[in-house]
Amino acid sequence: MTINTRDGIIAALGGNSDRFLIDKASLANASAGQLFSLWTATGIPAAGSAPGAAAVATKALAGAIGFANQTAPATSYLDWLWMAFSNSTSGVEIHDRLAHMSGLSGTVTTAQGALSLATTDPGADRIGAADYSDVQWWVEVYTALGSTGVNCTANVTYDDDTTGNLTAFAMGATPRQGRLYPLLPAVGGKFIKAVNSVTLSATTGTVGNFGITATRSRCIVSSALANLAQVYDWAQTGHCEVPNDACLQLIMLCSTTSTGTVRGAGKITHG
Repeated sequence: MTINTRDGIIAALGGNSDRFLIDKASLANASAGQLFSLWTATGIPAAGSAPGAAAVATKALAGAIGFANQTAPATSYLDWLWMAFSNSTSGVEIHDRLAHMSGLSGTVTTAQGALSLATTDPGADRIGAADYSDVQWWVEVYTALGSTGVNCTANVTYDDDTTGNLTAFAMGATPRQGRLYPLLPAVGGKFIKAVNSVTLSATTGTVGNFGITATRSRCIVSSALANLAQVYDWAQTGHCEVPNDACLQLIMLCSTTSTGTVRGAGKITHG
């Protein structure tokens, strides 16, 4: 069973939905145009932890938006949000955090870390398309690295089981808590299903803590004005499906030197 009519959405919003709250503290030391994960930001949901060993992420973790799992054929959808950002021209993405790992060091210059959706499998309903085209991959910083800027090269496995290095990207001086670096396929028409390792070109000078995260985007909202509360209905959220155990988290596209506070509420409908 699916909710596939406007009347069905309206009925579920009024009578069969889970309400959630968002009240996330600001993360500092950002720059305009940078992406930051609010996974470890304090507030509501509670701050998530650095995961350590590679693992599937679920709604049971601190840091995730809570909702009730459904018994098939019933399913869930993100159908209503109101949000307000303390910074103007801000954008927030809600992602399903599929799998993650951490414990990588800024002072190690040999290959380290690995995360595979073949072995750390959250399920096909959460991954999406069979060619992994719905999955986004990131290097995520949990504890600030050192002041020496370095390049980072990721070795990956593509959806056709070939392997290769992605184009190296720069990690500037002192990457801070929450900083996200997207890992983009280096070969057109291929998509990533595993990150085999990442290698730093030099030591950053501080061990810190960073890792690899895989997510799937579910919804993107934005506001041009600071502290303007806006409502986003089912059409604006895309009536996106929320599979059982989805680990919903926030990602901020920064417009200034911090993420700013993020406040809001929402409803996940069922039917």
